[in-house]
Amino acid sequence: MTDLDRAFDAVPAPIYTDHERYGETVHRSAPESIRRELAALQVRASDRVLEIGTGSGYSGALLAHLCGPEGRVTSVDISEELIRRATAIHLERGVTGVDCRVGDGLAGYSAAAPFHRVVSWCAPPRLPTAWTQQVVDGGRIVACLPIAALPSTALIATVTVAAGQPRIEAVAGGGYAQSTSTAVDDALTVPGRWVDYCDSQPNPSWIGICWRAVDDAQHTGARSALSQLLHPGYTDTYRPMELDWRSWYTWSAAFGDPQLSLVSLRNEIRGLGHTTPSSAAVILPDGRIIADRPDSPSLHALRTWLQRWEHAGRPTPESFSCTLVPHGGPDLAGWDLQVSHSTVATRRPTAAARR
Repeated sequence: MTDLDRAFDAVPAPIYTDHERYGETVHRSAPESIRRELAALQVRASDRVLEIGTGSGYSGALLAHLCGPEGRVTSVDISEELIRRATAIHLERGVTGVDCRVGDGLAGYSAAAPFHRVVSWCAPPRLPTAWTQQVVDGGRIVACLPIAALPSTALIATVTVAAGQPRIEAVAGGGYAQSTSTAVDDALTVPGRWVDYCDSQPNPSWIGICWRAVDDAQHTGARSALSQLLHPGYTDTYRPMELDWRSWYTWSAAFGDPQLSLVSLRNEIRGLGHTTPSSAAVILPDGRIIADRPDSPSLHALRTWLQRWEHAGRPTPESFSCTLVPHGGPDLAGWDLQVSHSTVATRRPTAAARR
């Protein structure tokens, strides 16, 4: 039995996720995802760990068990309510190795630095410089990092830091909710970042476009593209995409076409494809293709992308080359995660299009 097995055996998840006094919380990650990320993190006894996103408190308790009595976990969350809840449950269980703090996790937590390990249960806009600066030489970070300026297009990256410089060690398919600068309601269904237009009635539908830099201030192009997908003039059946969805969005991000767009239709299902102000076509996870019309230029582009992806063999996210590119703009300083593949000729969006 491994240390990770022992930690999962020792910490009962229901006490944190479905507490009899504090109730159930939706702010939690799937146990299999937590196990995967903690395996990649490689926490050792006596480590100091920074956790971004306290959630239910369950992952913090697991980290505290892995660190042992000589280690320390600093867990940061933007929600005062979640911090109070997790702190109370830790106290009830006699867990003393976790300090839960209210704060913006993108800034890390310098008062408790340096850390041997950093893990994030939310997706920042990019890998923040603050995290790499607060990690010891040889430290390790596991985080969900975007690979395109669109919601829900991210990979789980394992990063090692040497002399303040981060390097990708491995990536895996997966994703978490976006980080936010303020606490959000449980019912929030529209991401706070990279949504260019939202139609809130009767159920929220929204679109994110990589060509936002050339859209007007009223988001006329994004609004038009979303309307065409909400009322498609063409529907076709491709083949089911569920098992290969991460491959599809990773390949699409690597291709880097500026017309790449992601939609959420009536808060039910998401689609990824090609849009312009006058045409739109996306493929959904169930394999349906919807477009504005049968002779749509976007539909032709989407079919071309799918052919190239199929020709590449639907490569797994782990097979892509990944690079951290420094970003020093006026927004969050850090590193953007870029993916590439030998079968893809990239067409990167401009920096303005990523904002």
